[in-house]
Amino acid sequence: MENNYSRRQFITTTGTVLAGSMLLNDAVAETAALFTGKKKRYAMVGTGHRGSSMWGVDVLKEYSDYVEFVGLCDKNRGRVETVQKMLGVTCPTFTNFEEMMRTVKPEVLIVTTVCSTHNEFIIKGMEMGADIITEKPMTTDETKCQAIIDAEKRTGKKVTVTFNYRYSPHRAKMWEMLRAGAVGKITSVDFHWYLDIHHGADYFRRWHRLREFGGSLWVHKATHHFDLLNWWIDSDPTEVFAFGSLEHYGKNNSFRSTNCRPCEHKDKCKFYFDMTKDKRLMALYADNEKYDGYLRDGCVWKNDIDIFDKMAASIKYANGVQVSYSCTTYSPYEGYRIAFNGTEGRLEAWIQESNPPVKLDYDELMLTKNFEKPEFIKVPFAESGHGGGDKLLKDRIFIPGTADNLRQSAGVRDGALSCLVGIAARKSCDSGKPVMIGDLTSLKPGVQKV
Repeated sequence: MENNYSRRQFITTTGTVLAGSMLLNDAVAETAALFTGKKKRYAMVGTGHRGSSMWGVDVLKEYSDYVEFVGLCDKNRGRVETVQKMLGVTCPTFTNFEEMMRTVKPEVLIVTTVCSTHNEFIIKGMEMGADIITEKPMTTDETKCQAIIDAEKRTGKKVTVTFNYRYSPHRAKMWEMLRAGAVGKITSVDFHWYLDIHHGADYFRRWHRLREFGGSLWVHKATHHFDLLNWWIDSDPTEVFAFGSLEHYGKNNSFRSTNCRPCEHKDKCKFYFDMTKDKRLMALYADNEKYDGYLRDGCVWKNDIDIFDKMAASIKYANGVQVSYSCTTYSPYEGYRIAFNGTEGRLEAWIQESNPPVKLDYDELMLTKNFEKPEFIKVPFAESGHGGGDKLLKDRIFIPGTADNLRQSAGVRDGALSCLVGIAARKSCDSGKPVMIGDLTSLKPGVQKV
């Protein structure tokens, strides 16, 4: 983004069963807090759309018995004050992060800033006494990843990475079936993700369009997908070879503008985005452009876009599984196709999240055992966002004592392995060579330690 000061200046000067006695003791302590009615003290850094909605308004609506916001921080003074009003809270607002941490002393810090700054707030937050809840991706390069791993060890604090995709019912059903041996030993996976011309295009309007801030969609978006693979396959990625290119957005058009609102080509551009129709985005961004110059409705044809809009990778796992993955960002519909191939059969799904040919109230999985007819498994829709995963994720995070029987809760190791696949893929695209995950950080695939 067009910042008036550096990120470091912002931080320092401007603003599926519980196991082991430690886990058991933590659960007992949390459950005790539930019965005493004690709320945890939360602070948030990064009050954009994601932070203010999913981790702000929605949390206070559903979990106010457990959550008390004691501080909000954003480098954009106007936006943080706007979000304070949206949340209906009276806690103080800050543009100086360390001042907030010293003043309000939160027990938990929620990090929802630009991806490339996650590491700075995660590390400083732990050093200043807070456990961390961070949006994915945990970070954007291997050096920052290593620094987070080291800081968690050094401080004894805990990092939770919010992989809501793990919690959606149909993805959880896949995990259960695979753990039960539905296809025998998994040998390979075909996984292809489609971002449509609405959601996919939006990444090229915002700060995500620049590697510097989002690490490319290999990291910002595909981290979700790589975490699912790691969780489903129940192994660690070891090697990545990838291709990527920018052939639709960015420079691939005959006209462009700075952003949509003043654009002289709006009548002929199919990607014209009228932000003025969204009161919330106008209040968050347009009304506060004067503080940092950030344009939420940036042009998808800008020449500075330096991320890929089509990607494909081959991924090897420590247990021998091979994955073929791809992501397309200009599809006519949103969704994915996945198939797990095993020694005894194949489990597959075609999930279409936008423009479905037929509207259903369930997602469908197909299991085909060798020498048998296909079996269709219907998984009813859940009501919250991201395929029903959002509420289940937040129940786990905010309600003391909530069980984690499907191993859906994700920590530093999960966050690291997921973003490292994307980092390796990005490096492979640039170098034309395969990249070994074990060469990137001290985290060694196949070894269950951080």
